[in-house]
Amino acid sequence: MRGNHREDIFATTEDRYALNGIVAKVVERYGARVLAFCWMTNHLHLLIQIKEAPLGKIMQQIARRYSRHRHKQLSTTGHLFERRYKAWLVDTDAYLIALLRYIHRNPVRAGMVESVDDYPWSSHRSYLGQESFSWLCVDFGLALLGKNLLSARKGYRLLIDQENYASEDRLFDEVHPEDPRVLGSDSFLTSLPPPKLKPKSRLTLDQLIADICDQHSISIEMLRSSTKHQHVSSIRAMIAARAQNERVATIAEVARSLDRSPAAVSRLLQRRLSR
Repeated sequence: MRGNHREDIFATTEDRYALNGIVAKVVERYGARVLAFCWMTNHLHLLIQIKEAPLGKIMQQIARRYSRHRHKQLSTTGHLFERRYKAWLVDTDAYLIALLRYIHRNPVRAGMVESVDDYPWSSHRSYLGQESFSWLCVDFGLALLGKNLLSARKGYRLLIDQENYASEDRLFDEVHPEDPRVLGSDSFLTSLPPPKLKPKSRLTLDQLIADICDQHSISIEMLRSSTKHQHVSSIRAMIAARAQNERVATIAEVARSLDRSPAAVSRLLQRRLSR
């Protein structure tokens, strides 16, 4: 989740303590486990393991309760968060270690501190055994880094301090070509339960594409051509986004309809979402 500008989410130390308390209550209520976190100045990072309660409900509760806290301080109303959170389903065996590094090094990449050790508002110190939170579970991550607690913490320290960690820069470029919400292999994707949500739209994929083509005065032949013109690519991305948001079709189905590879459509969608 990201705030409207740099000082929107956290203005004081009290704000961060307030968020800690809110997260503790929400994850306890829904039986979730936080595996890592980092409270940046204008956005949040959470690595969270859920049970029956959907992630959307958990994030909604955190955002709603924290917004009330800030609005009470500022004597105002309105949206605190600029846009909806982004979420990825993560294959823990392949990506959890890279995510731990990515989350904890975020303040360094942002130029806020020179060392991860200098930033107090993350779970970094908990992984080193220097502090603890009742709502934070570091055991799962540490178990991937060593056979016992001492070796695991040494492994974590090496992970954080390692220079030129290749996986970090490419981490979110490795989303699954058939589902941009998934960081994992084909076997991980097929292991996930199928979505239980019904389509929000009565349109078929062909009807949705025809509707967008009419709106933008473009032919389906042009969309299926080899051109990489920015305008045409943006319409392809729009089709993929609407197909996903309205639960009309998968990335793979959109790709087949547009004569593209799932990976190419996924990249277009990721660029659209990152704007």
